Amino acid sequence: MTTKVGVIVFPGSNCEQDVVEALETVGATAKLLWHKDTDLGDVDAVVLPGGFAHGDYLRTGAMARFSPIMDLVAKFAYQGGAVVGICNGFQILTEAKLLPGALYKNKGLKFLCQPSSLRVASSNSVLTGHLAEGTYLRIPINHFEGNYLCSPQTLHELQENNSIVLTYVDNPNGSVADIAGICNKSGNVVGLMPHPERAAHWLLGSTDGARLLKGLLSCG
Repeated sequence: MTTKVGVIVFPGSNCEQDVVEALETVGATAKLLWHKDTDLGDVDAVVLPGGFAHGDYLRTGAMARFSPIMDLVAKFAYQGGAVVGICNGFQILTEAKLLPGALYKNKGLKFLCQPSSLRVASSNSVLTGHLAEGTYLRIPINHFEGNYLCSPQTLHELQENNSIVLTYVDNPNGSVADIAGICNKSGNVVGLMPHPERAAHWLLGSTDGARLLKGLLSCG
């Protein structure tokens, strides 16, 4: 059975079509969902793509947190549904308290758009369950507020729960513990700053992003 993925569009999202194409490349079907929709439909997974939801006014991801569809996403997640937030989507998941911690401005206060070397730090997530820990990936980043921060207690809990999913080999933004992506304790909610949809075809220089997205095929 083909996995059906809903890709949520907020005012200011700009990566939704890329995510749809990447998901279809790996064998899923994808449909766009508007942030004011009141029904997720029969999706098996949900992706919050990158961009600048609501212009990132007030605080990154803070306004998107109150979009009507986020109540549905939260319910879906609490029921065990797979939810993935990429870049701005990761920021929204932290604002919605579906993931702990927060994303702050990069060290040096510089916007970063470059390839990044990553290490799979945990197989305890819907994205990495099919990848061995220690696997290296090459996936681009594109952000100004990608510096993941959390309290020492939260960091300890992430480590104890095997919830640090991806780490940077060469930390570009100052994230605590080199964190590039995390998941909740159950592994069904994942947030990551790198853009797997931008590394889903050899013409883009890497297919490592497709390797991650294939994890969603198990949700169908």
